[in-house]
Amino acid sequence: MADAFIRHIELLGYEKRFFPSQHYVYMFLVKWNDLSEKVVYRRFTEIYEFHKALKEMFPIESGDINIENRIIPHLPAPKWFDGQRSTENRQGTLAEYCYTLVNLPHKISRCLHVVNFFKVRHDDMNPVTDSQIKKPEVFLLPKDSKKNLTDITGPIVLQTYRAVADYEKSSTSEMALKAGDMVDVVEKSENGWWFCQLKNKRGWVPAAYLEPMDGPDESEEQEPNYAGEVYVVQKSYTAVEEDELTLKEGDTIEVIHKLLDGWWVIRKDETTGYYPSMYLQKVGEVNTSLKSELRNRRAPPRRSTIRNAKSIHKQGRKQISQETYRRNSKKYIQNQRNVLQGNSQNKAKVIIETNEPEDNKPKAQPAVPPRPSKDLILNRCTESTRRKIL
Repeated sequence: MADAFIRHIELLGYEKRFFPSQHYVYMFLVKWNDLSEKVVYRRFTEIYEFHKALKEMFPIESGDINIENRIIPHLPAPKWFDGQRSTENRQGTLAEYCYTLVNLPHKISRCLHVVNFFKVRHDDMNPVTDSQIKKPEVFLLPKDSKKNLTDITGPIVLQTYRAVADYEKSSTSEMALKAGDMVDVVEKSENGWWFCQLKNKRGWVPAAYLEPMDGPDESEEQEPNYAGEVYVVQKSYTAVEEDELTLKEGDTIEVIHKLLDGWWVIRKDETTGYYPSMYLQKVGEVNTSLKSELRNRRAPPRRSTIRNAKSIHKQGRKQISQETYRRNSKKYIQNQRNVLQGNSQNKAKVIIETNEPEDNKPKAQPAVPPRPSKDLILNRCTESTRRKIL
């Protein structure tokens, strides 16, 4: 069996914890070569000690012998007192450090020192907590952090969702649920799999099994884009429900509506329906590892297939029919405008001619308020103003 190595490390943000004393830990999503994804928590002091040891192991690549040979990225030393501001400001540097680290030559990026540091520990899965102390505050790094690394959210409390039905996990990276479980959502992925935590457990859960505590509010979802975004199918899928589409690998389609449960509304020629978003890739984007990942991954369940009498999904999402999607497309609307334009031109001319005399009328001038009396100025105005009338 091949040795484990890390494919990607993503900084999710940081947590402000209050037990055993107030401190900060960074949250990393670590993606491994076996396609598993784990969230680990590390203090910056730990990361810096790891960095120093890595430099000692590779003195040439760290620039200790010749600075021109340095390829191991720089990392600033921790401050005497690391507060929230320094923790927040350091995120940009830390995200760049992890990106560079994973892309170093294999003898560095895949060495045991790197692999062991980012392996899941017992306290990653079961953090030390105290029920008497308030819940950790989570500060998430925004998705467009590469554009603006200083735009950090927080403090926030993770959104709590309720499981609408039992869910049995099918891999070690997932988390089993029982109907009625309350979970905190750490990350919402567009492919319909959300990373959640339940007490001391963490893992991926299909979004279809979760509903918000405050009711069926889907305000976080993007508005439909009837013009469509061009995507390419990376994996074939055969429709199971009547409103789904059957497509083959390599087909080009247009995405109309990106929904949080991982099933997007797409358009293929004149046909509109649902398709798993994880099987799609935007035109122009290059992701060579996507196809290999999809071989071992399955599409999340549809919300309409989850049965629970008390669930909002029993009622179903307000689905727009294929005909409505077509009628709301920009192409259809433009055609309708072209048809109506000729009929409305004459009517518009009549309205303009009728309104023209009204436009020629002189507009009423605004009334000029009367000048205040001398007594009023002496009683109410400042000393500087009173001198001017004396």
